[in-house]
Amino acid sequence: MSGTRITVTVVSSPAQHLAVLTSQGRGDRLLHVERLPAREARLAQWPAEVAPVVLSALLAGGIERPWSHQRSAMDLALAGRHVVLATGTASGKSLGYLVPMLSAAAEGAATPGRRGATALYLSPTKALAADQLARIEALAVPGVRAATYDGDTPPDERRWVREHANVVLTNPDLLHHSLLPGHERWSRFLRALTHVVVDECHVYRGVFGSHVASVLRRLRRVAARYGSSPTFVLASATVSDPAAHASALVGMPVAAVTEDGSPRGAMTFALWEPSADEEGSRRSATTEAAEILAGLVLDGVQTVAFARSRAGAEALATSARRRVELDDPTGAGGIAAYRGGYLPQDRRELEGRLRSGDVRGLAATNALELGIDVSGLDAVVMAGWPGRRASLWQQAGRAGRAGEESLAVLVAADDPLDTYLVRHPEAIFGAPVETTVMDPFNPHVLGPHLAAAAAELPVGEQDLSMFGPDARRLLDALVTKGILRRRPAGWFWAREDRPADHISLRGVNDVVAVVETRTGRVLGTIDEAAAHSQAHTGAVHVHQGDTWVVTDLDLESRAAHVVRGDPGWSTSAQSVSRFDILDRERSVRRARAEVSFGSVRVTTQVTGFIRRLPSGEVIGTHPLDLPERSLATRAVWWTVPEEVLEASGVDPARVPGALHAAEHAAIGMLPLVATSDRWDVGGVSTALHPDTGLPTVMVFDGYPGGAGFAERGFTAFETWVRATRDAVLGCGCATGCPACVQSPKCGNGNDPLDKAGAVTVLELALAPATG
Repeated sequence: MSGTRITVTVVSSPAQHLAVLTSQGRGDRLLHVERLPAREARLAQWPAEVAPVVLSALLAGGIERPWSHQRSAMDLALAGRHVVLATGTASGKSLGYLVPMLSAAAEGAATPGRRGATALYLSPTKALAADQLARIEALAVPGVRAATYDGDTPPDERRWVREHANVVLTNPDLLHHSLLPGHERWSRFLRALTHVVVDECHVYRGVFGSHVASVLRRLRRVAARYGSSPTFVLASATVSDPAAHASALVGMPVAAVTEDGSPRGAMTFALWEPSADEEGSRRSATTEAAEILAGLVLDGVQTVAFARSRAGAEALATSARRRVELDDPTGAGGIAAYRGGYLPQDRRELEGRLRSGDVRGLAATNALELGIDVSGLDAVVMAGWPGRRASLWQQAGRAGRAGEESLAVLVAADDPLDTYLVRHPEAIFGAPVETTVMDPFNPHVLGPHLAAAAAELPVGEQDLSMFGPDARRLLDALVTKGILRRRPAGWFWAREDRPADHISLRGVNDVVAVVETRTGRVLGTIDEAAAHSQAHTGAVHVHQGDTWVVTDLDLESRAAHVVRGDPGWSTSAQSVSRFDILDRERSVRRARAEVSFGSVRVTTQVTGFIRRLPSGEVIGTHPLDLPERSLATRAVWWTVPEEVLEASGVDPARVPGALHAAEHAAIGMLPLVATSDRWDVGGVSTALHPDTGLPTVMVFDGYPGGAGFAERGFTAFETWVRATRDAVLGCGCATGCPACVQSPKCGNGNDPLDKAGAVTVLELALAPATG
């Protein structure tokens, strides 16, 4: 309850932290404790090839010897071999690529009158590039001229960077939109390019990964035009097959270094399930995590709590702040929120306050999951399963101060997968991290990039193998559409505009500014698709703990106008969806159902929103007039004849609710077999679909062209659906709850839902074919 006082107790170990957290009648919430042992350091010597000025800078900075995995990566990179370094959070991966990169730059710059070797560093976020620049500048290696080059770089600085910097830190977006289309201006830099660093490469998965794979191939082609063939050095969190993923990204064989030689303190990892009220409804993970965060902060434990959404991070910080105020009014200022959509200066300030210790508790989205240097915290709390084991360990790895013991707590959300995992710890601690799903030859992605490549340099026959087996067909299709021209020398760009302007690497074509109506101040941004459901007129919007109400969403000018104020309720959008099957590529007939995979078009429209009091009571439903949004993607679906359902006890009146509940549960369990989370995929169900003529349940990738999640669901259908059925059956509720068949993102307000009918639908889908 929000009014519960938390007793302040000074504690010094994870076991004591847990004892305090489970006191006051909360012991039944702790389902499992895993003790992860400490790891000793394995040291190595510096390679002889390290430039003397770089070695001097490292020794002066207190880095006397590298760890074994750093040395292995250095050896491969210094020998000109492409390498991916995939070790745990805070294992010093950056040193593995900085030493070869800085050595080349420093040695080249030592020659009078020469710029020398150059290096390009790519990260998924501007914040990470800024963080790495600070590390390079702190080393102060003579001859190294490093600079960031991104959308925030002033025009007058850009020319200096192009002409003088020998280490440029940027992101794939700027590489795609600026450097490659304008490669002539970068000719001196590209001619001397010896190293390309791709940091946090596990982030490049799904459709985003497919885009980045095409951008890196375009970079290789343009670099070759200027006579360079750089060595690629990639860094990744732990993934199941880093060599395969890195090789798919760059299009060349990549060696993997995975044996972690860094020291690590012991970790206590707790699995926590919120309690239920008298009606069987479970407390939300956000509420529970806020209580845990507040308790840890009051006990002097610097903690980051991860939420799964921007709104969740804001709500978690606000709730934790209120709880701390009950016992320590001065300590509430030490709790803050951190998420995407904040202005750059706000994020930098928060990062600095966290490092200095001024912020004792931070509620964050996975924007803080990447390699920004905020490791060395005491504890990490995760409000809900982050979607992947790789993300789980990346987030948990933020705890661990200089080899000291640390605490990680996973709080189960009202979600079937979360419930399943905290009750089956072997599925977390006894299982490897997932395969990273990424298709570098996704035709929906590759086609536009081939057009962009042709605009940079004509695409010749010699380039086809780089872009995959369908490259010729896609190029010819672009010729048919008048986008390219075919000449004896290759394929040429045939239009006046820039093809790169029509490609969004992250699947976000527009962003909507959140603007304070009274002053015109921009508070932050939100992508255009999310604005339909989160920043519509009448929506309650939380930003850095302050509550705002959206007075107008102007999609034409891409602005959501807000006024400050807390109306006392929250809002959630309602939507309708339909789906058209475009192509059934594969199908398997089972005894009672047919399972298919193929291309579909999903059309959705936000039609209204609901106002709810903090108690959950609905106090109003309001219509909205927003345009439809259409998505061409890939899906897995199954059909069950109506007469089979009726013979199994699901009469026609119950079919919609049974299918709808099965759809929700299946979406929640898909991450068990695919590298996705609930927000990566969508679903629809209908008692009579016009394309199948049957009751149909569909789960689709939430990205244009697909991302591989639905295909994985098709290939692992039995494992996926069996676990879904077990999760629904194993839930103790009577008619359905957020832990089994209710969904936090349902556009129909979770109505109708039929839990018992869902079990029948899932069991019918599992019945094996006979004969």
